[in-house]
Amino acid sequence: MSKLKKIIICIVSLIIIIPLSIYGYVQYKLKDVTVTSTYKSKIEEVDGITNILLLGTDGRKDETAFRTDSMIILTLDNNNKNIKLTSLARDTYVDIPGKGKGKLNTAYFWGKEDLLFETIENEFGIGLDKYVIVDFTSLMDIIYTLDGIEVNIKESEIDEVNKYIPECYKFCENPNKGEMELIKKSGKQTVNGYQALSYSRIRKNDSAILRDGRQRKVIYAIMKKYKNLSFTKYPELIDAITPYITTNLTSNEITSIAFTGHNILSGKSLKTVLKEGEFPITDEIHSKGGIYGNSGWVWLYDTNSTCVLRDFIYNNIEMDENEYLLDNANITLNY
Repeated sequence: MSKLKKIIICIVSLIIIIPLSIYGYVQYKLKDVTVTSTYKSKIEEVDGITNILLLGTDGRKDETAFRTDSMIILTLDNNNKNIKLTSLARDTYVDIPGKGKGKLNTAYFWGKEDLLFETIENEFGIGLDKYVIVDFTSLMDIIYTLDGIEVNIKESEIDEVNKYIPECYKFCENPNKGEMELIKKSGKQTVNGYQALSYSRIRKNDSAILRDGRQRKVIYAIMKKYKNLSFTKYPELIDAITPYITTNLTSNEITSIAFTGHNILSGKSLKTVLKEGEFPITDEIHSKGGIYGNSGWVWLYDTNSTCVLRDFIYNNIEMDENEYLLDNANITLNY
């Protein structure tokens, strides 16, 4: 069950597209999921940019210390009217303050959100002090409420998806799950809750980096379906989400963020406003994957390439179009 707690998807829709008509209901439901936090980012805020760290953990029930299995920075860029989802690879080799060198996903284990924020700020120069942690169960429930989502499953992914389906089906408690169904074909198709979760879990089929990409595709599919949902379905969605999230965003902050997200999306398609990024840059030039030191398999990365990540989030420059990547003279891997 611990491996299932890796999806940070459903909250994206909630904080981006909340309608005014259910403002009071949202305020009421969120009062039980908000926790207090005293951490304040040391990096100066940029007007028009809102960054929120979305986390999925590998924690088991009753455990108090666990790792972050998925980390995605959700950026609402009101300056350029777009939304960015930037995955940070869990195996990125970093210097964790007070703990030494290790994988990025262990920062949360040693010091929860505060230490993870500090590590990301020190390593990458991205200001963060707001977060949302999401449990896998809400992913399945929200997709059932949406009557499924559309994803494009490759032929090479079918066997791996089907390998995870029995386990995800077992833990799915949604009354509408019906009889277990495996994926029978490749291509674009509508998948249910446990099938979507299984798709998001694939890793051994290719890589953790590509798994992060699949998670972002599921986020996109949820947002696309959610954008055109009837208002009458919103309370049901919020009921599905709130039992499984923890955040230091207040209900007022979430509502304010929702206004910003709604304005960005207004009159536009998600394809137009949604942008995706991944760090490190896994081009075999600005990163190197392998077993290193006592940390096991990690991604060493070019410390100067963090400018590409910052330009993407703050300056709206596409990562694969950044001028820094045209000159390899300044590459310095973080050995």
